[in-house]
Parts: sequence; C-alpha cells; structure tokens
Amino acid sequence: MVREALTGSRIRERRIMGGLKQAVLAQEVGISASYLNLIEHNKRRIGGKLLLNLAAALGVEPQALTEGAEAALIATLRDAADEAGLSAEEAARADEFAGRFPGWADVLANTRKRVAALQQTVEALSERLAHDPHLAASLHELLTTAAAIRSTAAILAETKSLQPEWRDRFHANINEDSRRLSDSAEAIVAYLDTGADPTDAASSPQEEVEYFLSAHDFSFAQLEKGLPDPGLIDSMVNSAPELKSQAAKYSAAGVLRQVVEDAGLLKLSDLRTAMAEVGTDPLALSRVLHCAMPSLLRRLAALPELGAGLVVCDRSGTVIFRKSIEGFTVPRHSACCPLWPLFAALGQPGVVISERVNQLGRADSPFDCFATSENILTPEYNAPPLMQAVMLLLPAQAGTGQGAPVGSTCRICSHDTCRARREPSVLAVGV
Repeated sequence: MVREALTGSRIRERRIMGGLKQAVLAQEVGISASYLNLIEHNKRRIGGKLLLNLAAALGVEPQALTEGAEAALIATLRDAADEAGLSAEEAARADEFAGRFPGWADVLANTRKRVAALQQTVEALSERLAHDPHLAASLHELLTTAAAIRSTAAILAETKSLQPEWRDRFHANINEDSRRLSDSAEAIVAYLDTGADPTDAASSPQEEVEYFLSAHDFSFAQLEKGLPDPGLIDSMVNSAPELKSQAAKYSAAGVLRQVVEDAGLLKLSDLRTAMAEVGTDPLALSRVLHCAMPSLLRRLAALPELGAGLVVCDRSGTVIFRKSIEGFTVPRHSACCPLWPLFAALGQPGVVISERVNQLGRADSPFDCFATSENILTPEYNAPPLMQAVMLLLPAQAGTGQGAPVGSTCRICSHDTCRARREPSVLAVGV
C-alpha cells in the first residue's frame, strides 16, 4: 500500500490517541460522521482545506498525516523485520504499520535500538573480562585487597583477648585496605566507561592505531600524491595524540607506508573511473586496472563512498589491521572466528576467495567477502614465506540472499553446534 493511501489510517490512529470520538471530530471540521468513517478506512481521498482542518483539529502537521512516519523509523522497522526473519512481503508493510500504529512503531524501533546497544555492551565487556590484561590485573588487586580486609576483620571478630595496641593496628589496616579497595573499584569503573575519550582506554598498541586511523577516517590526502617528503610519516605519527606508545607509532608508520606504496600502484581517481565502467567486483577491476589483488582490496577500502570494511592478518592468523564496518564485529582482545574467508585465503596463496557470510549477532546482516593472501617479502632460499591475508567486506544488497553463518569470537557467538567452537558462549552459559 502506497504511503499516501494510508492517510485515513493515520487520521484514525491520531484521533484515537487524542481520545476524540468520530462524531466529535467530524462536527469540528464540518463533515458528516459517515464521510469521516469512509476517510478513515481509506475509501475516500483527502486533501486541500479538509486535510488542513483535520490536521489542526488533531494537533499535528499535515505532513504527519500524508507522509507518515519518518524515513529513519521505516528503515529501523524494516531492519527489525529482516533480523526477525520475516518474509519480504511482511517487511514491505513496515510503512503501513508505522502509519496505522505510530505509537507501537516507536516502541518497537526504540526497543530494537536498546537491544542492539546492550548486545554491543555485552560484546565489549565480555572481551575485556576474558582477555584484557589490564583489567585482569586490576581485578586481581581488588580481590587481593578484599581478602586482606576479610582476614583482618575475622581476627578482630574471633580474637577476644587482643591487646589495645594490636587492635588499633588492625583497625588501621582495615581503614587503609578499604580505601585501597574503593580506589581500585573506582579505577575499574573509569576504565570500563570509555564514552568520554576512548583513546584513554586503549589497552594495546593496535587499539591506539585504530583510534588514529578512525580519527582520520582512514584517509590521508597528503600521502596520495606520490612519494611524500622524507620525514612526513614520522612527523604524522609523532604528532598524533592517539598514538601514545612507541609500539603504536611503529605500527602506524607501517600502515602509512603501505598507503604510500598502494597509492603509487593505483590512484583512487583511476579506481573510481574503472568502477564507473565495471562496478565494484574486485576481479573485474583487477583485469581492467592490471593491479595485484591485495593492493586493489586495500584501495577499495580507502574509498569513503564505498563504506567497505577491511581486515588484515599475518601468517600466525593475528589481526594486524582492521577497518570496521557496521554489522561485522572484529574482536580486539580475543581470537576471531576461524570460519572467516580471511583465514581460508591464508592457506591458499594467490587464490582469490569470494564468499557471502552472515555474522551472527546484533545485525545478522549479509556481507560479500573478498579475500586473498600474498608473500610480503622477496623470496629467499630455504626461508619460509612471510604471508599476509587481506579481506574486503562489502554490505550485500538487500534481497540477494543470505550467506554462510560465521561468528565474531566464540565467547559471544550464538551458533551452539558450530564445528569450529573453541569455548562455550557467554550467551548460553553466562560469564
């Protein structure tokens, strides 16, 4: 049903929400109750002065009756329908639902947003609780202090013949340990609450690098013009407030040198020209541009308008670079799902893997993945190749089918029967 055809339904819902009887509203705008009934059941078109009068009587803008809910609300409802596995026919009725039941539509949309936010919080806290070394050390200190307080309190409670001097000493110990316990608890809360400045909570050099790249939107125009002036990269990393450790500066400099190298092989302007001819398929683009696939995938991820994600791992399977994309979580502190095409490419050098996947979790949205691997060093006799795998992530077009189910990491994956599971999920057995 088209949006304009729902004007009558919206009038009815607004009238009911306002507690008006049909006869009262009809009398107020100067029409019969029977005619208003036909309007409310979408059997009579409405416009002009009558629409303005009805909007004024209901206390809403005329657009709220003719256009219905905002586009963002409709999009949220359709996303919720997709996540619930509703058919395409049901998902297409999101506009009708929002028009007829605007209150319930807002409730459903807000609930979905809260659920998504809570799931994201569970993911982040689960990773930190399980794998964050700083948090583990802080919790150990907290438990040690609590045990000391409990031991001292037990001595005071169970020993009746303590000398006053010793009793005062134990009281002083409890006072000092309780202060330390309070400070430790406040420090943990401050560490977990990263809303104000996420860079302050970076617990690894890789996180510092990610914050640095995100601050620049993964785009460095000064490096796209060919070989930069000597010292430019060092100046950029040394002046970046996000890069606090020497390890982070070292890693960031490596990323920027890779940008310079890729820019020398393929200009973004040439890539955009080729995309206008053959689309975004990496294999078709590599044939037109005569560019190596790993470099091409990295250059595609550098296009802001494409909104692509990128994950790079070394020969050990450790993720050394990530460009996040909404709906696909790359864990920071724990091992990634081994079913990703990224790791399949690592074992097949030179092979280009194309696979559609669905990451189970908050969005469960399909992504088209393109992955390959390469030897990043010049081959030498009797020396093992230093492999690096690259995976580009592109959101799949709606209605083009689902993909193979994958997770982010085992601790927050809902796929209980997965053959690659390494540990139970906190979603099933708790933290």
